[in-house]
Amino acid sequence: MNAWLMIGGMLVITFATRYSFFAWPELRFPPLLRQSLNYVPIAMLAAIVVPGMFIPDGQTLNVSWRNAYLLAGLFTVAVAAITRHLLATVVCGLAAFFLLRWMLGQLPL
Repeated sequence: MNAWLMIGGMLVITFATRYSFFAWPELRFPPLLRQSLNYVPIAMLAAIVVPGMFIPDGQTLNVSWRNAYLLAGLFTVAVAAITRHLLATVVCGLAAFFLLRWMLGQLPL
């Protein structure tokens, strides 16, 4: 029952926030708030990805050189900073991840 209550609450909140733009079309945000909203996607992506890099098994912190998730993540950040090209970042990051997993003997083959 609690799960259904939580789903219903999320439905109401999501609907209310999205409907508010239609209900009050003249509503305008201050420039500082509009500028800060540009960082929301980056913050959300970091909140999803960073725990997976540092806690790959979901239990313990792993900051060793044998953590393929962390090494590939750092390499991917470097590629993104240097190239500023989304496709190159994704391809290089995935290639680095699978290559590191293979080199460290962590691929289940």
